[in-house]
Amino acid sequence: MQANQTLGIIKHTFDFKEKKVVIELYKSLVRPHLYYCIQARRTHLQKDITALEKVQHRATKIITELIQLTYQERLRTTGLTALQAKHARADLIETFKILNKLEDVDPENVFNMSDVTN
Repeated sequence: MQANQTLGIIKHTFDFKEKKVVIELYKSLVRPHLYYCIQARRTHLQKDITALEKVQHRATKIITELIQLTYQERLRTTGLTALQAKHARADLIETFKILNKLEDVDPENVFNMSDVTN
């Protein structure tokens, strides 16, 4: 996986692993690989989701000052969001675009629409 390789290069190249530096490198060099074509190649298998999340887990562990914290605490401290939450957000945005005809996609071909009346 390209994201893992890039993260490895960052880890072994930089001796100064301050939070701000590592997060900027992660956001600019690693994360784009994780988000590339997020809608087209949506991961559904737990093993794939775990593999993607492990990359971000490793990235937050590189930060020397946060090494003793749990993954959730490192996410909170760095301002990062779990990848699974990012994927859910991307799905909601795409659904909004389709339903509001902001995409050239017929909602009837994508969703099973039903008339809900009370």
